[in-house]
Amino acid sequence: MSDDRRPPRRPKKNPTRAISVFIVVVVLLVLGTLLFNAIREKREFERQNAQPSAASDVKRATPVIGASQ
Repeated sequence: MSDDRRPPRRPKKNPTRAISVFIVVVVLLVLGTLLFNAIREKREFERQNAQPSAASDVKRATPVIGASQ
């Protein structure tokens, strides 16, 4: 009677490990979302407040002849 057809018993899963893995995944998702939003907002801010091109700076730097007269 050594033929035991029942599957071998698995050790009971530790619920603490499952909860800790879940918490780590949630924290990583939150950090990733914060970084993504910060980078996106930074690029949008830089796009809105972009410096004018060098050609337009040259026009403003040259004085208008006869303007002071």
